[in-house]
Amino acid sequence: QVQVVESGGTLVQPGGSLRLSCVASPPTLQTGAMGWYRTVPGKDREMVAGITTPGGSTVYGDSVKGRFDISSDNVKNTVYLQMNALRPDDTGVYYCKVMSATMDESWWGQGTQVTVSS
Repeated sequence: QVQVVESGGTLVQPGGSLRLSCVASPPTLQTGAMGWYRTVPGKDREMVAGITTPGGSTVYGDSVKGRFDISSDNVKNTVYLQMNALRPDDTGVYYCKVMSATMDESWWGQGTQVTVSS
C-alpha cells in the first residue's frame, strides 16, 4: 500500500522561508513524477510545482516562479519544496502528489498547513 506523507508546514512571517518535505513509501515504489499542490478556501486546487523522477524536469505555477524551488531525492522517494519570499496569499494546505512510473496511477498525501502571517 502506497503512503504519501508531507511535513514542514507551519506559521511563518511574510518574507520568510520554509521547506516542505514529502516521502512516498514503500521504498521500492517506482515513481514517474512528484509534485505539490495547494488549496485555499474559495479557490480551486492549484498546481504549485512538479518534478519528474528520474529526470529532474521541473514545472512551476506562475504565482511561485522565482520564489519556490522543487527538488527530489529519488533514492529516498522524497520531494522537497523550498519556499522563499513567502506572501500571505501563499497561505493554504499544501498537498503532495505522487505519480507511478507508468504515470497511470497517483496518490495524494493528507496535506500540511502553511500560514503566512505577521
